[in-house]
Amino acid sequence: MAGNSSRKGAIRKSSKKPSVGSGGKVRRGLEGRGPTPKATEREYHKAHKVAEAKKRAEKRGAAGRGPRRKTGGDEWIAGRNSVVEALRERVPVTSVYVAEGAERDGRLREVFRIAAEHGIGLLEVSRGELDRLTDGAVHQGLAARIPAYEYAHPDDLLDAADEIGQKPLVVMLDSITDPRNLGAIVRSAAGFGAHGVVIPERRAASMTAAAWKTSAGAAARCPVAQTVNLTRQIKAFQEAGCFVVGLAADGDLTLPELVADADLVGGPLVLVVGSEGEGLSRLVAETCDRLMSIPMAGVLESLNAGVAASVALYAVAEARADT
Repeated sequence: MAGNSSRKGAIRKSSKKPSVGSGGKVRRGLEGRGPTPKATEREYHKAHKVAEAKKRAEKRGAAGRGPRRKTGGDEWIAGRNSVVEALRERVPVTSVYVAEGAERDGRLREVFRIAAEHGIGLLEVSRGELDRLTDGAVHQGLAARIPAYEYAHPDDLLDAADEIGQKPLVVMLDSITDPRNLGAIVRSAAGFGAHGVVIPERRAASMTAAAWKTSAGAAARCPVAQTVNLTRQIKAFQEAGCFVVGLAADGDLTLPELVADADLVGGPLVLVVGSEGEGLSRLVAETCDRLMSIPMAGVLESLNAGVAASVALYAVAEARADT
């Protein structure tokens, strides 16, 4: 019956005894917690993260420039001819992947032989897995993996020359976009005694498998450095005592005039090579100490960037040998 509190289930019973008062909980909750920590002391705050990043950067600076920087991830070379050529040209392949059931021909047997001689890992995978790894490239049952290239710091090139008691000879590339031109220039730089090559980080070819292959293994001997700003790096080289010469068809200095000047050619020297189509950019050209042309016979206006760099490096190497 309604209102009958004596019937079973009408009142919920509890084993807990009712408490009297708040036990001081409200008073403690109203107490102050002290001054608010500074933004740099709060781990979740942006200012704290910025301060920590600054500390890490200062720590790296105190310890030197640190390890060489890698850009990008591992790269894949797909196809039998491409893999064979890469191994022949001593591209730093870390592992070779062969599809299950791939036909054993002369190229595959050569790959097996080179891999065994140089301790390169051989892995057999399904064709579907090889398709996935090479992103659907035409691999013909064979692919190779190479690690991301370790770029030097531009200052390392000057240090390398100083360590062996030589005047620095550095090649800088202004927006060279063809990796084969990059590889050819690295090969010439190594062959004619340059201490390294500097390339921009953006809008330029990088040390990919194609550049490695064209360099014919020279990339393992001649360091390549990257810089965020080519103009700023030219100024840094100038402050370090280098004379910077840009290759340009309308240069006021000719290559014979450069190599005839023993002080210029025998001192710290930086050669800047422009892009395949546009040549040197305006800011880079204006920042160079001099612009140099290569005299040519006939009506040919200019040389390929890789060829121009090779001609200039050969002339400088010969002149330095005579000083």
